[in-house]
Formats: sequence, C-alpha cells, structure tokens
Amino acid sequence: MMRPQLLKVTSGPVHSFTVRQDLLPNIDKLHYHAEIELIQIVKGRGTQFIGDSIKRFEAGDIFLIGSGLPHNLKYDGPYVQESGKSLTESRVIQFHENFWGASFLNLPENKIIRDLLEQSKRGIQINGLTKIKIAGFLDKLIDAEGPDRILLLISILQIIAKAAEDVCLLSSIGFNNEVKDFENHRMTLIYEYTLANFKKKIQLEEIAKIAHISPHSFCRYFKSRTKKTYSQFLLEVKVGQACKLIMENDLSIKELCYESGFNNFASFHKYFKIITGLSPLSYKKEFNQRQPAA
Repeated sequence: MMRPQLLKVTSGPVHSFTVRQDLLPNIDKLHYHAEIELIQIVKGRGTQFIGDSIKRFEAGDIFLIGSGLPHNLKYDGPYVQESGKSLTESRVIQFHENFWGASFLNLPENKIIRDLLEQSKRGIQINGLTKIKIAGFLDKLIDAEGPDRILLLISILQIIAKAAEDVCLLSSIGFNNEVKDFENHRMTLIYEYTLANFKKKIQLEEIAKIAHISPHSFCRYFKSRTKKTYSQFLLEVKVGQACKLIMENDLSIKELCYESGFNNFASFHKYFKIITGLSPLSYKKEFNQRQPAA
C-alpha cells in the first residue's frame, strides 16, 4: 500500500516562495508538504486525490491545497507517454503560511486570508468566474519579480477568500483532524470527543454533556456552527477514517467497515458512497490503480 510521502520544497536563494511552470508532472505519488500549494492545470486531464476526495480534473481547474494534506494529481496515460512533446502543463505556487513573517496573518485585516488557509487544509477547488479571474493573476505572477510577487499572491488569496460561492471544499471534515477548524473551546471539546469515540455509539445526551448544554440546545447549537447535524458530521468522521485506512493499510472492506465505526456493511456502503461518490470497493480500486508501485 502506498503511504503519503513527505516532500521537501525549496524556494531558492532569491525568492521567499516558489512559482513555477511544470511541463511534465512534477511528482507522481501521493505526497504532502508543509507548504500551501496553489495549482492550475493548463494542459491535461486525469484523476485528483486530495485528502479523501477522488475526482476527475481537466485543463483550467485550480486547486488550493493546505499544509500537510496528502494529494496527487494523476494524469491519464496519453498525457505522460514518452513522445518528445509536452502534453501536460501546470502552474504551481508553493508558500509557507508564515513566509511573510510570524505576525502577518494575525493582523486584523488579514483574517479572511487566515481563515482561507485554514480551510485549505481540506483542499479547495476554485470554480466559476473566480477561476477565470485567478487565471489572469497567475499569468502575471509567473513572470513577476520583487514585491510584485508578494502583492499578486495576496491579491489571489483575497479574491478566493471573498468568493464563497465559487469555492468547493474537497476533503471531508472527518479526514482532517485539525481542531482549528472550529473557533471556540466548546466546539473543540465536541470535535476531540468525537474523534476519540466515533467507533462506539455516541448518544445525544452524552455529547451534549461534553458541550455543557442540554440535548435540545446542542442540536440547534451544532447546526448553527457547522450548517449540518451532528449525525451528518459523525458520518463524515467515520467515512474520513475509512478513507485514511484505505490509503495507509491493506484492509478488507469488512475490516474497513468495523475499523471506521460502522456496525453493519449496508450502512457503511450507503454512507461511504453518499459522501465520496464511490463505493468502498471502487474507491479502494481507484486509489490502488492510480498509485505507482512502491
């Protein structure tokens, strides 16, 4: 089984972050890195693996991939054959979240950018008119030098942060074990307790007690903060765990079912497909087929 590999990223001696144009796939394996990555597909199509999301990608697509999130953009066979001609092209920007200084993102004016980078830990796809606008800025950023590089990057992030209607989160909440996804202590308690106990049946009274509110108030509170019910959230946690196990272990579908907290295979199959768009077996086959041999 192919585990995500840590990739070291270097920006060179004269730049604080990386901007490059790749004419061939830069890395063909599931990997992660400390740097945040903005990638635009210029030529080619294939299958994207971002967290627990497996979907098709094509020319024009733009993704923002957060720090530490496993990912791989696997081009289809015709685009990676040795033909002497470049059949793929992408633009890649990689930057550490504090490359502009430890306190920059903590400035009040930068809260929307800070929140965006936190969201990017689930992987973001940029769509619609925002995608077209960002492509224009990337045209300039590829050749920019000096302070213009930083100003263009900030502008790109600001545009994405303000375009909620054109932003699609890719990976499930359950795949990303970051308590920073929630803003206050009560939500952190709920999230941490769920991650520690999702394999057993969590009663409403039990989780409400953790949050120090009544069961009725808990339902209203949780949905107001997450835009989903607690039961929906719990299913995402379980499916996210199953996806991690597929990536990291060679388990049978039955083992995946019980190790991710489902009590029966029918429920596991149903909710896995609702959340990922694939059956557990199809997801496992797709992941294994798209990863190179170790």
